Amino acid sequence: MFLPTTIKEVRARGWEQLDVILFSGDAYIDHPAFGAAVIGRLLEAEGYRVAIVPQPNWRDDLRDFRKLGKPRLFFGVSAGSMDSMVNHYTANKRLRSDDAYTPGGKAGFRPDYAVTVYTRILKRLFPDTPVVIGGIEASLRRAAHYDYWSDSLKPSVLVDSGADLLTYGMGERVVLDIARAMGVDTAGMSVDESVAAAVGAVRDLSLSIGIPQRLHEIGVREEDIPALAVAAFNDVCTGGNPRPTSVGDIEKLYRTAF
Repeated sequence: MFLPTTIKEVRARGWEQLDVILFSGDAYIDHPAFGAAVIGRLLEAEGYRVAIVPQPNWRDDLRDFRKLGKPRLFFGVSAGSMDSMVNHYTANKRLRSDDAYTPGGKAGFRPDYAVTVYTRILKRLFPDTPVVIGGIEASLRRAAHYDYWSDSLKPSVLVDSGADLLTYGMGERVVLDIARAMGVDTAGMSVDESVAAAVGAVRDLSLSIGIPQRLHEIGVREEDIPALAVAAFNDVCTGGNPRPTSVGDIEKLYRTAF
């Protein structure tokens, strides 16, 4: 049985709500060469209710993004098995006439910068639902980078798209950790207890994937903190912070994190 791609197929399984909904710039092929299919099957094997929306139409009334509703845990977004810009253009920036990952080889069924386009749509329609991005496009663009196609510097796709979390490389193990962390059962908890449970889940997730927890773990020395605080305060982004701050406030944060 394939992963469901329509609300009719979801209902046929007796599901009222999905746990995870995956969006991909590729057609849905249930084969290990297609990352979205692999991620979907792994989540399914762990007991999660998963569906996939292949090549959603971003140019109409966005019904493809709405049709399966809001997942219990998160949306997963991938441009597909190729970076969408490489998929669309040659090295001479000429538009390609076909797409090997679309039925019939037809071109034009995914947007430029697909991860960013899909994610922005989902965040606009479902602002309270986490979006996790991954795949080759997100992996290659996970840090600030030079974008050949626009001849400009771009920030991390995590910033550009507005996604909540980015996984890179082989994401099959990480995505299971994310699903487990986001699946914390808060039934019967007070607001404070729910917050504590969520914070604990995020901490456990970061520990499990090896994210450093303290500044000293990444080589920062205590005597570096005053200079770091001044640099952070003078950063151009600080002026746009909605909460007034000072060098002293930032230094306190750094010392707490040290």
